[in-house]
Amino acid sequence: MKLAQPLVAAALVVTLPFTGFTQAAQAAMIGVEQMHEATRSAEGDAARARVLEALSRANVVAELERQGVSPDQARDRVAALSDADARLLAEKVDKAPAGGIIGAILLVFFVLLLTDILGLTKVFPFTRSIR
Repeated sequence: MKLAQPLVAAALVVTLPFTGFTQAAQAAMIGVEQMHEATRSAEGDAARARVLEALSRANVVAELERQGVSPDQARDRVAALSDADARLLAEKVDKAPAGGIIGAILLVFFVLLLTDILGLTKVFPFTRSIR
């Protein structure tokens, strides 16, 4: 017992001065939007611009409205795409023949449909979220 008291006292003398240097860490959930904003690149922005240019054509706007998607919703979804998804969609738009833009529109439609089903968006009234 006599040996333990000096060891405890010595340990306290050594460790107590360092208690003021501890830092508190905060952890919080970040949203998908914050993550995408942090990882955007110039190449992804260029791909988004190509897709938005294709979405601004009159025939594409007419097809989107026929499918029940407003052009503003489609632009918002393109803006929220990750860089990889934007590049993939831009490649499909670039490779599509003049009449093949329908495939790109269907791709946007299915992306919107999938995000509705996953509960990330609510674009279509006929879907039910799995959440």
